[in-house]
Amino acid sequence: MTWLTPTMQDLLLEALWQTILMVGAGAAVAVAIGLPIALLLYVTGSEGLTPRPWLNKPLGLIVNATRSTPFIILMVAIVPFTRLVAGTSIGTGAAIVPLAIAATAFLARLFENALREVDPGVIEAARAMGATRLQIVTKVLVPEAMPGLIAATTVALVSLVGFSAMAGAIGGGGLGDLGIRFGYQRFMPEVMATVVLILILFVQGLQSLGDWLVRRVSNR
Repeated sequence: MTWLTPTMQDLLLEALWQTILMVGAGAAVAVAIGLPIALLLYVTGSEGLTPRPWLNKPLGLIVNATRSTPFIILMVAIVPFTRLVAGTSIGTGAAIVPLAIAATAFLARLFENALREVDPGVIEAARAMGATRLQIVTKVLVPEAMPGLIAATTVALVSLVGFSAMAGAIGGGGLGDLGIRFGYQRFMPEVMATVVLILILFVQGLQSLGDWLVRRVSNR
């Protein structure tokens, strides 16, 4: 393959690392913020441990509005915020900001659904034994929902791979940026094909890892 020069190999490795960084950092922030939001939505829901419609409805509206915004529009809309956080609106570091925001809203709903799938009888049993709300959440709700939470995280990771490729369209770096600059703009279809293949393998690896973790946690 004459096109796969040492320089191109370095570019592919650098782009792959940038993609891993964007996906990993975006997912870490999304899990750290999305899980508390999901717990708050669950606990304050109409059938939650402490129903609070005045809090649940506005919070749900914000999450839904963020989820409904196409990612490419979200990236452009929050450019001032991205500059404030990352100091710039282009590059891998800047792309992490909209990725994290989009993934947080996405994960919050997926996590909430996973929490709702926990058998209500288990929660009632914990209540009957005198467990506090905090104990129910930390020792019953989250552990029981763990397989669903891991599965939701896997789905979010796969989606973030696609979002990170889209971020390349506005200079976010990563495999998407490499595919656009060389595969499309410089008419090198072999580069585009290689980028697509790497993304497919990356996604397959993430999905396989997530499925394995779900099986392992479920068996426990």
